Parts: sequence; structure tokens; C-alpha cells
Amino acid sequence: MRGSATRNLCLFDLDHTLLPIDSDHAFGEFLVRIGWADAQEFRRGNDHYYAQYQAGRLDLDEYIDFSTRPWRGRPAEERAWVQQRFVAEVVRPNLKAAALDLVRTHQARGDLVAIVTATNEFVTTPIAEVFGVEHLLAVQLEHDEAGTITGRIRGVPSYQAGKVTRVDQWLASLGARWEDFGRTSFYSDSPNDLPLLERASEPVATNPSPALQETAEARGWRILKLFHDQEIHP
Repeated sequence: MRGSATRNLCLFDLDHTLLPIDSDHAFGEFLVRIGWADAQEFRRGNDHYYAQYQAGRLDLDEYIDFSTRPWRGRPAEERAWVQQRFVAEVVRPNLKAAALDLVRTHQARGDLVAIVTATNEFVTTPIAEVFGVEHLLAVQLEHDEAGTITGRIRGVPSYQAGKVTRVDQWLASLGARWEDFGRTSFYSDSPNDLPLLERASEPVATNPSPALQETAEARGWRILKLFHDQEIHP
């Protein structure tokens, strides 16, 4: 891919950026609803870790072990079934035309598009498929020699500064570098993503939290309220 400076790179965070929900937290609530997780104990933990994430101090290793515990030992058929139900019952009702149109606009322009999310690959792989995005950089789950999910993270987690590392690794796997692109955009709602927002040539604070909105205003970054019927200008 080197030598082509006319193509652009477009990266999207997922939760509260392309979706108006946090898919990780919502998946936990879904597990409670279908009876795979204890309503009181699991919900308390799910809320606890979500508050940690919002405060920018999530213990991701601990959270991955906790959040995958209700399903990781189940047969593959059951895991596939719960993914399909979650997408049908939770994700699709929360799809917004503005978000789908934004992704498709970048794709139609020939941009290299990826979703870069701190939510794990089990939850987000079918969501990326719904958006029609081929490249997904999510938290990878470790498997043991028997192929069983261990509850640990494989490789660098795509969280905070780890998102920059994962994008670097992904581009290298394609034989590309940041410098090969005419423009690099990153859409995110969260100050957790400041390292990748600062790396992009066009950071877009999308449905930003109050903290990110304040940062974006101070730095002159574009602010996009994607879920408030505002016009899209990618």
C-alpha cells in the first residue's frame, strides 16, 4: 500500500460513537436477562466496571475475566446463538441511520475503514458485520491449547494508548504506515481515546462526553453530534 498518499484512513470507536449504547455493558445486561448471569451479583460487577471505564481507570484484565465468565465455557453452538440473539434483540434496534450513513460515506470514498474498540472480539465481531466493516481491532481473547477461552487477553488490548499500538500493528500487517494516507480520521466519544485522537490528522469528537467535548473545544477539534440529527460532514 505504500506510495499511495491519495487514500484516506478512517477509524471509528464503537460504543457511544457508532452505537448509542455501550455494547459491552449491554451484553452483560443481556446475559442477565436470558438467565446466563446472576441478576444481582453480575449486574453489580457489570456496573462497577462500567463506572471504572467511564472514569478512565478500568482494570481491563480483571474485567475481561469477569465479563467472559458466564459464557466462555459454553459449547460453540450456544455461544453463536447468544451472539445472534444479542445482535437481533439489542444491537439492531439501536442502529442509527446517521451512523450507518457515515460509515458508508467513508467506504464509498475508498477510505480504508476500521472499527477500533475496547470491547472484546466476541461481542463486537457480529456488530462490525452489521456495519459492513471488514477490519475490526477489538480486545482479543486468549485460547488455551484445547481452544478454550481462558478469560485472559491475547496481545495488546485496544484500550487507551493500546489503540495506537494495535493500529500500528494492523497497518504494518497490510504493508502500510500512517504516512501513506492523505488524511487519517478517528471518530470517538471518550477521553479514553485521547492517544488515538491525538495521533489522527482529523480527530472528531463524536457524541462526546462532557470531558471530551471540553478538550475538543479547547483544541479546535471538530465535534459531531451524530445521534442528534445533525448534518454529517466527514
